[in-house]
Amino acid sequence: MFEFLRRRPRLPAASRPPLADGERVLAWCPVADSADVVVATNHGLWLPGVAGRLGWHEVHKAAWSGRELRITPAEVAEERDGYTVLVDAPVVSFLLLEPAELPDQVRARVTRSVAYTAHHPLPEGAVRVVGRRVAGRDGLSWAVRYDSGTPVDSEPVVLATGELVGAARDSVVPPP
Repeated sequence: MFEFLRRRPRLPAASRPPLADGERVLAWCPVADSADVVVATNHGLWLPGVAGRLGWHEVHKAAWSGRELRITPAEVAEERDGYTVLVDAPVVSFLLLEPAELPDQVRARVTRSVAYTAHHPLPEGAVRVVGRRVAGRDGLSWAVRYDSGTPVDSEPVVLATGELVGAARDSVVPPP
């Protein structure tokens, strides 16, 4: 009857990750058949088997099946002038039998981190340009993810990608 008065149990101290200053737990859930927990904070996601926190801007994809949370982290392939080239890291998945608000927090936080996204054809292949918000940092972090088969080291592709990132950056920064 008074569901709003029922509080979720607190995260057990033994399961609490080493939070940074200003970081707070938003949602958490035990992983089925395990003593592990998945913890969502205002800065990112703490996942069993993953060293450290995965920032919201580092989550390339997140999928919720109703029982299983699947996270595809972004992995840095190369740092270029003004942006990063990303690839998919291996998918990690967790069976969550009592997820409560965790899947909603993951979806909302990952979505909120994306300030700009656009897919563009290149001289060969295509690229997605993304500007993301990073907790605790001003401005956007710029990254690209090439479509499969795109020759990422080809000079025309690198030049076109730099121009696309520059145009994207200019489109979201108000003129002085």
